Amino acid sequence: MLIDKVRIQELIPHTGAMCLLDAVIDWDDDSIQCVTDTHRDSANPLRRRGRLSAVAAFEYGAQAAAVHGGLRANAAGEIASPGYLAALRDARWFVAELDENAAPLEVTARRLLGEAAHCIYVIQISSAGRLLAKARVTIVPQPNGKYP
Repeated sequence: MLIDKVRIQELIPHTGAMCLLDAVIDWDDDSIQCVTDTHRDSANPLRRRGRLSAVAAFEYGAQAAAVHGGLRANAAGEIASPGYLAALRDARWFVAELDENAAPLEVTARRLLGEAAHCIYVIQISSAGRLLAKARVTIVPQPNGKYP
């Protein structure tokens, strides 16, 4: 069931280095599991002063939620409606920087509520079984139905 980066970039508006996920390893109607090594990439666009803050973990989780929405829409024979991250709640991180982790990041998103581009997900970012960050994200439809 592996879904590669090329397919991921077809599902979300993030391309090139801003597409942070390398692969989807599993997904169903309620959740998605992704992996990535981009946290160690010196060209990661979220790096500041050569480091990747743990706060960036929330972008990884939001991208996983977006990919999940795209996969769900495709499974229903549709194309996902454009959405954007409207809220980040209960955000917690347990490390200072993501790039200190040698192992790949494991990024999961579980849909709690909603459909299409209006939903709430719980996201979790781990590495080698160690929880690095978690939060709830709210995704809402783009007002004009298009990505900027």
